[in-house]
Amino acid sequence: MNILRQIGESFSRWIDSVAENVHSLIDRWWGVQRQVQLIEQEQDTFTLHALGETKDASLPDQRIRIAQGVIAETLPADWLEMFRGSRAELILRPTRFMFRPLELPKRAAEFLDGIVRAQIDRLTPWTVGEAVYSWTPPTEAGNERIQLTVAATARAQVTPYVQALADLGAASIVVSTVPQDAVAGANPLKVFEQQTRGSLEITRIRRILMLVLAAAAATAVISIGVSSIAADSLDSEQQDLSSQISKRRAAMRLGQDGGSAQRMLERRKQTTAASVIVLEALSKLLPDHTFVTEMRVEGGKVQVTGLTRDAPSLIRLIEQSPHFERATFFAPTTQSPGEPGERFHIEARIKPHFRLDT
Repeated sequence: MNILRQIGESFSRWIDSVAENVHSLIDRWWGVQRQVQLIEQEQDTFTLHALGETKDASLPDQRIRIAQGVIAETLPADWLEMFRGSRAELILRPTRFMFRPLELPKRAAEFLDGIVRAQIDRLTPWTVGEAVYSWTPPTEAGNERIQLTVAATARAQVTPYVQALADLGAASIVVSTVPQDAVAGANPLKVFEQQTRGSLEITRIRRILMLVLAAAAATAVISIGVSSIAADSLDSEQQDLSSQISKRRAAMRLGQDGGSAQRMLERRKQTTAASVIVLEALSKLLPDHTFVTEMRVEGGKVQVTGLTRDAPSLIRLIEQSPHFERATFFAPTTQSPGEPGERFHIEARIKPHFRLDT
């Protein structure tokens, strides 16, 4: 359960960070935000400096005093307008902070947020909830180690100043400091940031991000489900096809198809007479004065060409045979000089189940 809670907290912090970055980008792209810098000169005394490229950036610096969360004097109207919707950066003197060096293994550079957070109560007299803190960029310390400096102060010290700037209408407030031993021009360490008027927008962005992630997760689950169903359907069809192929091959091996072919041949043999059998039947049927010079058996019919003394009598003999029917001349009967008889052309249909008498 602790692991799940840690994962949930890390995810929540990540969503908050993304929402803040998106909000900052929106402000940068769709609106010019005024920037005000308050640099602490003495105890509770600050110098106001306008930043940016807007027309308000030409305002002269202003000196103000903030005591116990209240601005001691009234600001000019131009500065009051400058503060409305601005990004205020409050740079406190380093004397307000406690600086502690920290040396860590080099591999810990990826986990500095969690490591520093876990050691705040050891490095400072405050707990994580009571302190605002930050750290300098890590530097090489040799022997695969890095070193950095943690800056921290009590949250109660910065809260009055943040409240005073919020009362002036600042949209976001950043509290930072510069270490005393920092090089000239070093960037301040941001120890605290608060969104005031933009908190509602960040909350909306966070909800939108959560909805987008939920929709993406749901789409992924649906896609996986559809893919799984389609894969199961394809596997089932493939198995059915493989089964049919196996049965077909088994049937071929068992000779089922061969048996069908054999039965077809037997049926054709019974219904179609062989040429030799037809020739033998005709030889027994035709008289001795008849000679066959050509015979064709095709499509259940026989065509006979030859010489005979009496061609019409052949029609009668063939019709009387139990093996033939519908005898007729398919060409004229002719007689040429020098031939011993008439040249006939007779066609007859062969009866099925052709059998010779024994």
